[in-house]
Amino acid sequence: MPEENKDAQPGPDEPDGVKITIIYDNNSLDAKLKPAWGFSCLIEGLEKKILFDTGGDDGILLENMKSLNIDPNEISAVILSHDHWDHTGGLKDFLTHNKNVVVYLLPYFSRAIKENINKAGAKFVEITSPASICEKAAITGRLGTSIEEQSLVVETKKGLVIITGCAHPGIVKIIEHAKRTFKQDVFMVFGGFHLGSASDSEIKTIIKQFRKNGVKKAGPCHCSGELCRELFRAEYKEDFVEIGAGRVITLE
Repeated sequence: MPEENKDAQPGPDEPDGVKITIIYDNNSLDAKLKPAWGFSCLIEGLEKKILFDTGGDDGILLENMKSLNIDPNEISAVILSHDHWDHTGGLKDFLTHNKNVVVYLLPYFSRAIKENINKAGAKFVEITSPASICEKAAITGRLGTSIEEQSLVVETKKGLVIITGCAHPGIVKIIEHAKRTFKQDVFMVFGGFHLGSASDSEIKTIIKQFRKNGVKKAGPCHCSGELCRELFRAEYKEDFVEIGAGRVITLE
């Protein structure tokens, strides 16, 4: 992992495990939770509790958190993958509940988002290159051209877990970048793959590239599209990860 970010706080040397809870997604796997267009998940079990993206609606984000018994005040880092409403929409209200966070975003993010963070009393860090959030968790740095985006990488005993917002730079490019940067095999990739308009053959080519890159488990959701989910499910079988609000993934 890159050099640890100076904001990292001391924590346990060997966490028992990493727990990832999907808070916000188009699909819900828990009747108590509201599905909505967007994505957000919480990563626990590391030195910091990390919120990755904030969905598209602040009310739904906070309501789903409450239903999942997630306390916003326990979160110390927020990572925003890219500056689209369905990934940043819940931030403003979240900050009214917890201003003691560092928000990691890309330099091109709007002035309005940055001003909202400052007004709330929180602070933000602009990311350009790979950076560590805490031990075992890092950001890829900005990728892409027309729409820049960053992804979260969690190091586990089985390999890297890559979490994407919408994968605008290309899901395979993100995987290959993570492998080069962090010099480890990839165990799992989940999040938005941005393949909603892709054809059958295009998605099957991407699946082959997943296999070529050694990805053991895959969980397309949000903007991935139903065809993408069906084809990945058919290929990965028991290693397909069903993603929706309420899903909990536990890793060593």
